[in-house]
Amino acid sequence: MEAIKISLNDYVLSGGGANGESFNHKKDSSMMLKLYFPGKIQQPLDEMNLARKVYEMGIPTPEPGEYVVTEDGRYGIRFHRIMDKKSYSRATADEPEKVGQFAAEFAGMCTQLHSIHVDTTQFENVKHRYFTLLEQNPFFSSAEKDAIGKFISDTPDEDTAIHGDLQYSNAIFVGDKRYFIDLGDFCWGNHLFDIAMVYVCCCLSDEEFILETFHMPKSLAIKFWECFAPVYFGKDIPLKTIEDTIRPYAGLKTLIIERDTKRPMPEFREALRGII
Repeated sequence: MEAIKISLNDYVLSGGGANGESFNHKKDSSMMLKLYFPGKIQQPLDEMNLARKVYEMGIPTPEPGEYVVTEDGRYGIRFHRIMDKKSYSRATADEPEKVGQFAAEFAGMCTQLHSIHVDTTQFENVKHRYFTLLEQNPFFSSAEKDAIGKFISDTPDEDTAIHGDLQYSNAIFVGDKRYFIDLGDFCWGNHLFDIAMVYVCCCLSDEEFILETFHMPKSLAIKFWECFAPVYFGKDIPLKTIEDTIRPYAGLKTLIIERDTKRPMPEFREALRGII
């Protein structure tokens, strides 16, 4: 894919992150630019190709944008925002009395996503991703790594879609249209690896993080989970049974969190108690 040349003079800086910066177009409020830091060429291209594959599968996600390069050699992605959208976390925070409705709608989206069969030659297996994280983690002992690795291996395989970062802030809606966003970690495998992130965001994360990230008190986030779980798993399954099943998969997110924080996270490791 050849990058389209653009002028950064047409944009104004709107934010930044670990990999680059975001910009808004000066004249077209619907146009945004995600620009990576100098030297990062392959990363935006890989993100574009993955987004295109996911979109062409029919998964409800905004249409991928364009691969671009600025005059000074920085690469990125230009795309059109979905105007007046709202995430399910923001919607719940704004209208907590509708938590049951929003949780049920999000659960329906997840159910649909996890029923989509994928060409497993085109995407990464979620198990492979966790094995890599486990190998690179410096904080678990060899015995602990063996036990975690066995748990991952013993999980039954599924050839279905996984979002990869299934937070309720990564699902948006406007009117009757609903979309998943931020599918940069899209892969395939057992749905429990994916649903675990919902549990982490609602129940395992601390009050401060939930308030800052999802704009709601932890009590409301827990209520979201309690409304989500029976819709996704079925009303006949007790919540405790669901949580006992999902908790070790939520504990595996420790590998991601410790990679990012570069320190052991005992508050998340607690969920791995049944494994190690």
